[in-house]
Amino acid sequence: MIINSSPLAATAEKLRTGRMDLFAYIDEMCDRVEKVDPQIEAMLPEPERRKRVLAEAKTLQTRYPDPARRPPLYGALVAVKDIFHVTGFVTKAGSVIPPELFAGPEAACVKMLRDAGALILGKSVTTEFAYFEPGPTRNPHNLTHTPGGSSSGSAAAVAAGLCVLSLGTQTIGSIIRPAAFCGVIGFKPTLGRVPTEGLVYFSRTLDQVGFFTQDMAGIELASSVLCGQWKPVPVPATLPVLGVPTGPYLKQVEPEALGAFNHHLSKLEAAGCKVKQVSALSEVADLNTLHRRLVFAEFAREHAEIYAKHAPLYRKRTAEIIEIGKSVSDRELGSARTNCSALRQELESEMARAGIDLWVTPSALGPAPEGIQATGDPNMNLPWTHAGMPAITLPAGKANNGLPLGLQFVARFGEDEKLLGWCRALGDRVSF
Repeated sequence: MIINSSPLAATAEKLRTGRMDLFAYIDEMCDRVEKVDPQIEAMLPEPERRKRVLAEAKTLQTRYPDPARRPPLYGALVAVKDIFHVTGFVTKAGSVIPPELFAGPEAACVKMLRDAGALILGKSVTTEFAYFEPGPTRNPHNLTHTPGGSSSGSAAAVAAGLCVLSLGTQTIGSIIRPAAFCGVIGFKPTLGRVPTEGLVYFSRTLDQVGFFTQDMAGIELASSVLCGQWKPVPVPATLPVLGVPTGPYLKQVEPEALGAFNHHLSKLEAAGCKVKQVSALSEVADLNTLHRRLVFAEFAREHAEIYAKHAPLYRKRTAEIIEIGKSVSDRELGSARTNCSALRQELESEMARAGIDLWVTPSALGPAPEGIQATGDPNMNLPWTHAGMPAITLPAGKANNGLPLGLQFVARFGEDEKLLGWCRALGDRVSF
């Protein structure tokens, strides 16, 4: 069976206390990678993976012999999207361009994970430079469908139980969409909450680090490690007031997924949530274009020197967006960057006027599309990424074809802790 339970919080607790043997755990997980990954291709190949991880585990155990002093992620196996630099690994970013051209020191967030005791299982597959040219990864729920992208391997690896936590990035919808497609939890914290240093950038303005787990408690644990100045809040006694952004934004959703969304709204109301229909994002078509031109422009500038020398090595869709990005003037780019904070203020003002705590939407336009030549449409995630607001997707049933669906919840800028607290409360009361 490809889908397999592997919750972060429970596993980390057992490893810290010694109730789970660290080396037996690594052997079991490496066995699973060897058995399952040839089917889904979530991880980049590493012939000596088991030997390396066991050696690193021995060093970790020697450093922390006393269970009472072990760090929170002691021994937990983590997959890292191949867009982050990791000491001991070559960063290829899903490309055939010579990797030494964008080599760099280990990513700050990877170091944070190591300092918290995590062990790196390996690099997970990314689309080329975290855009739309896919890698070989398949959806663990149905191998003929995409896992989403660009954090394809990170989402699929967690869904298949190859690791308990994985790192990804989101510039449009690359955490929330693949998490929903693969039936796991994906969290994109507030813009800048997790450091991006050590990343092969797509857009320095809008690249945001996020992560995947199977469990809400695991998301909270990872957030306490990765998010700066994390201050956990108790599970709220009351449920949040939810806002549904009606209008052109929601009309992008496929009919079946919209029907499922409305069904889940009914469940939320039955559990005691107040759900309000709020007119918002009326100019979403223009926003979809503006956001893409912003990130394409920054990508083109990021790759200017390398593209000038190695243009034939870029895949078709990646080269196309560089050419589009080159057409964006500095003035247009500056205006688009300013729009990010303007949209944030607009959305938060609307939240205040309507008296809502969180936005709730489908996590994607529908379930994972068939085929692995494309990764699906990220438009459900784009506005919240543009505004830099924290967003999370929770598994929410399945479509008629058996593939997972998700519910996306979005909070005010900087209210990551409240978002997770409310989602924990919802999870305790509502079965999606």
